[in-house]
Amino acid sequence: MNKKGSILLALSLLLSMFLTACSGGTSNEGKKNGSDEAGEVKQVIRTIETAEIPTMDTVQGTDAVAFQVMNEVFEGLYRLDTNNQPTPGIAESHEVSEDGLVYTFKLRDAKWSNGTPVTAHDFVYAWRLVVDPNSASQYNFIMGDIKNAAKIAEGEMKVEDLGVVAQDEKTLQVTLEKPTPYFLSLTTFAVFLPQNEEFRTGQGENYALESENLIYNGPFTLEEWQHEEGWKLVKNESYWDSETVKLDEVVVKVVKDPATAVSLYETAQIDRTQGLASDYVSKYIDHEDLVTYGEPTLFFFKFNQTREALANVDIRKAISMAIDKQGFTDVILNNGSIPAYFAVPKDFVSHPDTGEDFRVKNPEFLNGDVKVAQEHWEKGLQALGESSIELELLGGDTETAMKTQEYFKNQLETNLPGLTIKLLNVPFKQRLEIDDAMNYDIQLSGWGPDYQDAMTFMDLWVTDGGHNKMGYSNAEFDKLINDAKTTLAGDQVARFEAIQEAERILLEEDAAIAPLYQRGTSLLQKQFVKNVPIHSFGPEVSYKWAYVEK
Repeated sequence: MNKKGSILLALSLLLSMFLTACSGGTSNEGKKNGSDEAGEVKQVIRTIETAEIPTMDTVQGTDAVAFQVMNEVFEGLYRLDTNNQPTPGIAESHEVSEDGLVYTFKLRDAKWSNGTPVTAHDFVYAWRLVVDPNSASQYNFIMGDIKNAAKIAEGEMKVEDLGVVAQDEKTLQVTLEKPTPYFLSLTTFAVFLPQNEEFRTGQGENYALESENLIYNGPFTLEEWQHEEGWKLVKNESYWDSETVKLDEVVVKVVKDPATAVSLYETAQIDRTQGLASDYVSKYIDHEDLVTYGEPTLFFFKFNQTREALANVDIRKAISMAIDKQGFTDVILNNGSIPAYFAVPKDFVSHPDTGEDFRVKNPEFLNGDVKVAQEHWEKGLQALGESSIELELLGGDTETAMKTQEYFKNQLETNLPGLTIKLLNVPFKQRLEIDDAMNYDIQLSGWGPDYQDAMTFMDLWVTDGGHNKMGYSNAEFDKLINDAKTTLAGDQVARFEAIQEAERILLEEDAAIAPLYQRGTSLLQKQFVKNVPIHSFGPEVSYKWAYVEK
């Protein structure tokens, strides 16, 4: 190249560099992670869920995915703050009567996203729907602390008799059956969210089926809900505390395969993953983006005791004891999870006098070895007059769920001669439908707390309870749970010990469920994602206070 050509090339390169600098570049990492052309940080977090939202009707919600989204787009009287304490939401303040039975909430000036005021009537209307037997809400039991709720749910009283009254548009009075120390934390839960009667009735059967069939009173609105693919949370400018909300959007993809999720993370297409599979935990063990924490969330087998084989307590005990839970949590999960031999998790609630963890009195149940499991198995087979049994194990269709179920199948078939396990892996919403119809043998299920009390794990199993769905019934267990909710409500020590005894009956005597593990979670989160509090009960996280910083 001649000298003139060299000079022209140099001038061309300088001009190109100048234009690139003026435009902010075309492929810098800041823009990839959310900066716009002016260099300002976009307040957008991109994340994933492993399942579709089963419902957005707060009366019908039963699962973690729905409750997570509801927490972002709706708001109740109170919501959980960054320290897992109830903080005022639609309620500006409240007063409690001396006997602890009457709560009077003063509501702030808040609006639904269509401009309609949020009123006390919205709470009365929604709570009555929950306890109305015609609604068939599986969570109606959680209203049981409110006066007359249980009798209404059983069809013995009218919904108008529920102990909740709109004294005026901004004053809500709630009367309880008994003093309930955790009632404020209950009001943070999704089933206690309000609904606007005029809007709901106007939507008819279409209510909550799509994002346009909803109105919102929370930090975000739900938009671009593409079923089975994902959705977007967009800042709600009508929210009373919108100035606190820094994020403009939370973009959520439905991703069931852990490898795909990690690939999306590594290529900067998402900023936060869900729980990692064990091999990815090992890969990122020393990485600054790895976040690990323990949870008071339990996973267990539900046994459908209307099935002849599973009505046998020795068969249930054998299945519960035949699995190497330590090997499972150490190798298959490898994410901070621990083996579970209990129905109330460790490090969740403490004795009201001594402060000892709930687990101190009875650390473990059904912690036998394979030999003990086989003894129960043989005894059960003899009682049934069988030499072999085939059972179906119902579980999820994510990569991690299928890997988990394969492990359990292998353990059970290896350690219990004559047992054949067929796996049924279905999407989350379908599993809920099968559970509701009790059309399964064994189901891999899980439960995270709705409020900070042991009862949130124990009243699941009362006879004909909304979440029982396995035909379990024990009169002594039912009495202990009922006493803990009624006659023992004023004696916190006696109440605590009654729940402990109920757990012993559930597991040691009846092996009604087979505890498997208490979940730990390891996930990846970009360093620029800030202030996403992880909750110990209710929704997994909150994005109200989150922001992006670069």
